[in-house]
Amino acid sequence: MPDIRCRKLATLRDFYALMAETAVVRRALAADVLDGRAADPDAVQSLRNALACLEDVPVHSGRRVLALDAERTIGLDMDYEIDEARKDVFYLEEGESAFLDFLGDIHPGFDDYVAAGRELLAGLDLGCLVTDRDGTVNNYCARYLTSVQSVYNAVFLTRFARSRVKRPVILTSAPLDGLVQISVAPEGTFFYAASKGRECLDLEGRVRRLPIPADKQRALDALNARLAELVARPVYEKFSLIGSGLQFKFGQSTVARQDIGGSVPESESLAFLDLLRGMVAEEDPEARTFRMEDTGLDVEIILTVESREEGLKDFDKGDGVRFLNDELDLGLFRGAHLVCGDTGSDVPMLEAAMEMSAQARAIYVTQKEELARRVTGVTANALIVPEPDMLVAILGAG
Repeated sequence: MPDIRCRKLATLRDFYALMAETAVVRRALAADVLDGRAADPDAVQSLRNALACLEDVPVHSGRRVLALDAERTIGLDMDYEIDEARKDVFYLEEGESAFLDFLGDIHPGFDDYVAAGRELLAGLDLGCLVTDRDGTVNNYCARYLTSVQSVYNAVFLTRFARSRVKRPVILTSAPLDGLVQISVAPEGTFFYAASKGRECLDLEGRVRRLPIPADKQRALDALNARLAELVARPVYEKFSLIGSGLQFKFGQSTVARQDIGGSVPESESLAFLDLLRGMVAEEDPEARTFRMEDTGLDVEIILTVESREEGLKDFDKGDGVRFLNDELDLGLFRGAHLVCGDTGSDVPMLEAAMEMSAQARAIYVTQKEELARRVTGVTANALIVPEPDMLVAILGAG
């Protein structure tokens, strides 16, 4: 386990390396808590030192500034990394009861939402948990590969997975390798389903994938080569460094055009979106191979699939749920299950689960009334909460 010392973070590479080290330390600390041991004091000190490193990065115009190379700098939003490190140190030093009080202080209505969530799930023998990650059971981060799961989060979610659910699945749009790197929960606790469910790491450590036709894979490979060349140009390099960056997934690719801090001027972000649309149209002039989905932050370029009802369509998380149910024997046709999400792209997960069992429950994290109406329109057995920490506490707080 790395011994994290206080040091100056000068470059973006330094920052990424530090966050990777915190993932190793946090895995050990989560294991200590879950196994009933006192947290290793050296590991806690490493986490304190990591926090000090992050807090010492200089701020200019509201952003933490690091060097990209000898000539260029980049301004970063590090709120997630700093806030989660602070919360972890508090959790490990002060204990769970004080930590829950702290969450109640920073999140208005915390206790009432947690009570409502526990009432929704009371007495249920849940067959399956299907949940999105970022914005749902993990607070949002401005970059994917530094959104390392916190210790308290791993403990609460693992506790729920072990005690209340037969088949716990984290289903995300992210690539599988990245998802595994930033996860801190003990191995073999969750099925990690990535690329909207096209690929999955099962509890035994095997990777399962939905086959992709060879012609479509060739088309995606050709597009990916162009995307990589595009963001390698200095004028577009920033789009590989903000938010989700450039991610090559199984059956789709993601390119960031903005981050949650709005670090790219909107006119520049929209111009980049138009450039991506033109590139996809050149590769797929008849629009038979790709579909594009713009979230406002990320551009998802997704291989199409055949649907009896809709013809050619993009692969969504509902398709992922159906594939995983068959591939992993999730048993979604039997009993009660819980589905969690935070965006419109997560609603197809709930719709697919409800097709298989009317006993499915839903807890979605959003402050958007339109999304809340969509979710409650699918099932009356739904709860809407405004913060991921509330959902995490509903699931696993003691």
